[in-house]
Amino acid sequence: MERILDRINSPRDLKSLSESELTKLASEIRAQMIEVVSNNGGHLASSLGVVELTIALHRVFNSPVDKIIWDVGHQSYAHKILTGRRASFPTIRQYGGLSGFPARSESQHDAFGTGHAGNSISAALGMALARDMDGGNYHVIAVIGDGSLGTGMAFEAINHAGQLGTRLIVVLNDNGMSISPSVGALARWLNRVRLDVRYAHAKQRVKGAFSRLPFGQSAWRLSKSMKRSVERVLLPNAFWEQLGFTYLGPLDGHNIREIEAALIRARDLDTKPVLIHVLTQKGKGYAVAETDVVKYHGIAPNGTQKASSLTYSQVFGEAMGKIMAENKKVVAISAAMLDGTGLSSVARDFPDRVFDVGICEQHAVTLAAGLATQGYIPVVAIYSTFLQRAYDQVIHDVCLQNLPVIFAIDRAGIVGEDGKTHQGSLDISYLRCVPNMVVAAPADGGELRDLLFTAVSSGKPFAIRYPRGNIQNRILPEKLSLLPIGKGKLIREGKDLTIVAIGHSLLSALKAAEILSYEGIDCAVINALFAKPLDSELIISQIEKTHNLLTVEENTLCGGFGSAVSELVNQSSLPGIKIRSLGLPDCFIEHGPQELFRSLFNLDSEGIVQYIRSSYPELFSGSSVQSQEGL
Repeated sequence: MERILDRINSPRDLKSLSESELTKLASEIRAQMIEVVSNNGGHLASSLGVVELTIALHRVFNSPVDKIIWDVGHQSYAHKILTGRRASFPTIRQYGGLSGFPARSESQHDAFGTGHAGNSISAALGMALARDMDGGNYHVIAVIGDGSLGTGMAFEAINHAGQLGTRLIVVLNDNGMSISPSVGALARWLNRVRLDVRYAHAKQRVKGAFSRLPFGQSAWRLSKSMKRSVERVLLPNAFWEQLGFTYLGPLDGHNIREIEAALIRARDLDTKPVLIHVLTQKGKGYAVAETDVVKYHGIAPNGTQKASSLTYSQVFGEAMGKIMAENKKVVAISAAMLDGTGLSSVARDFPDRVFDVGICEQHAVTLAAGLATQGYIPVVAIYSTFLQRAYDQVIHDVCLQNLPVIFAIDRAGIVGEDGKTHQGSLDISYLRCVPNMVVAAPADGGELRDLLFTAVSSGKPFAIRYPRGNIQNRILPEKLSLLPIGKGKLIREGKDLTIVAIGHSLLSALKAAEILSYEGIDCAVINALFAKPLDSELIISQIEKTHNLLTVEENTLCGGFGSAVSELVNQSSLPGIKIRSLGLPDCFIEHGPQELFRSLFNLDSEGIVQYIRSSYPELFSGSSVQSQEGL
């Protein structure tokens, strides 16, 4: 039996469908999303919640002439399916396939590339201003969630849009969630609106009653002043109208006709920006996702989750709980990522010392700085890609004042299928240039625990970067140990080549050295541990022996760890030193498996071996290649 979905090759194909066909189409879209995301992994619950909204948007507006901007973009799967990418949807988040987020390079219907929260209204306002200056007449629509609405950038854009009065439509997708439940005073206020939608229905009933009375329409108009007085006290209208927006809602976000009616009204208003408040259910149509929206916000592909695996995030959470139990001055801060960073259990154990600030990374960092001035030791747990959003605060509010704020930087390096908006490929570069900052990277779970303990005891701004994924050492020592700041470890002696690796790359470097030993190449291997300060004494002492040096890191080579070591060698004026660096290239890295990109960039053991063979051919001339049996 042919699906209605099979007839939808562009948004134009939606416009002639009947109401019953639209309902069936929504079910078919959900079925396809569940099937594909279960196999590929991805952001499921958020996309399931906006199916009807997506259909309505594409029926009322004419993409790509009209511009639809999806905040974050993890809820854009239905949008992709309806805009000519249905056949390729099974490739989503796979290497060479569709991105899990909107991408301008992928489709003309993706008006703006997104992946971080809170930027949609700013981008939409920029497009609307360009339209007005060019004398255009298209519509611009930003779809933003209630979690994203709490970001400072979103309010900055709302403030500017309200001041300008530019024609713009903002759709507030209110499901009470970001990844975890939305937090903050704004979320509480929106929740009251969600829970009391009686006003909208009561207003329609009263208006209907007036219309049936003699002089009813006149009486209704005369009652508006009283109605506005009541609204100012009880309703969201007044809040948004004071900001310069016309407010429509709250609406049932799963009723296509109701949403369409509001979108048409907003489309036809030419006077000022409009906010449409839509209530949706995250995970709609998939019972397990409706029940556990946090777990099903983003899921791994079938067969990839191992119950016995211990992740770096879990190790961090365990260590934080242990440290906070022993030191009452240690507090933790998250920007809407308690579960992702491993802090959920810590928040349950220490509810008064764990602060979830919502999707407000800038506030998180300066909040930490304020706590630090009063004798507390804040640990900001944050993904590498999201710390970029608070860079000014890291410099101005933390490091300039030399405050003891610890940055636990999760998802550093290659993150995998989330792709270019989420890769943690820049943090060593953007942090090591900041005065007073210590930058470290553990090679395993034990070092992560010890570095965290060291950071808490250091009294310094301290960044610890660690990758997404599982640790190698399953059994961790009970005792936490202080590590000397700026000191690395010589893991393997050698006379031909010194490999200096940092973080996750150490394991690959050690294996590469073992492989090369069977070819008669004797490699020393250093676990740098610190990108700043460097262990200058250890590194210099080794390269004086080998005169050949290779650095390995999972960070961009531009300004990264290899650059730091090169600077050290140049400053030391050592003669006859050959230095090369392996790391990530100067580009934004697409989506695909972590191990695939490590192989492509020569960051796995085989790649390191091949790179050494091609870059240091003189080491291999005359070397006796031994049997590799047993490898």
